[in-house]
Amino acid sequence: MDDPILTIDERAAINSGRWFSSLSPSLRHDILRCAYVKRFKDGDLIAARGDPPEEWIACAMGAVRVSSTSISGKQVTLTYVEPGIWFGDVAIFDGERRTHDAYAHGSTTILCVARADLRKILTQHVELYEALLRLHARRIRQLFGLVEDLNTLPLRARLAKQLLHLVRSYGVPSLANGSDTRISLQLAQEELAQLLGASRQRVNQELKAMEREEAIRIEPGGLVVRNRQSLLRISEADADK
Repeated sequence: MDDPILTIDERAAINSGRWFSSLSPSLRHDILRCAYVKRFKDGDLIAARGDPPEEWIACAMGAVRVSSTSISGKQVTLTYVEPGIWFGDVAIFDGERRTHDAYAHGSTTILCVARADLRKILTQHVELYEALLRLHARRIRQLFGLVEDLNTLPLRARLAKQLLHLVRSYGVPSLANGSDTRISLQLAQEELAQLLGASRQRVNQELKAMEREEAIRIEPGGLVVRNRQSLLRISEADADK
C-alpha cells in the first residue's frame, strides 16, 4: 500500500538520521522532493535478491530485515535497518543486481528515490558524492568491527553489545517501570541468534544469565533492559579477557 505523505514521526525519523541530518538544507530538500513513500505489513517482501537496483531507500518506520538464503535453503538474517538509515545505493552505483532480500519487520514505512532521480541529484549536488563516501566508509568500519567482534569476543560480550545497540535504536520506556527500557523491535530468539552467528540455545542461556544478574528482563513480548551499565560492563569485561 502506497501513501504519498510521511507522518510527522516518520519525517522526524528521516530528518534526524545521523547521516541525512549532516547534509545541506538544499540537498535534503531535493532528495525529499523526489522521494515517494511505500508502506508494508510485517513479512512483506520489499526487495528481492537479483532484483535490478531501481530505488535508493530509507527506513522511516519499523525495520527492514536484510537476509540471505543458504545453500540448504535456510534463511539467515544479516541485519535490521532502523529508521533514519539509507540503503540500496551500492547496487545503484555498481549496476549489479541486489545481493540480499529485504523484508518488512513489523509495520514498516520506507522512503524511496528512483535511480534516475538519484543520478540527477548527483549532477546538481556534488556534495552528495562526498556524503555517500562518508556513508560507505562508516559501513565498512561497522563491518570490520562486526568481523573483529565475531573472531575475538565471546558470545556473552557480543550479545551485550547487540542489546545496547538495539536499546539505542528501539528503546522505549517500559510501562511497568519507567526506569526500565523496552526494546520495541520484537525479535524472536532465533532471529537474535542469527545476528550473532550463534545457536538459539546458547543465546537463550546467556539471556537467562543476564536476567539473573538483573541486567535485563525477558518478557513474552520481547526484552526489557533494566540496567544499561551492567550490559556495558559485561561487554567491556568480557572484551578484556
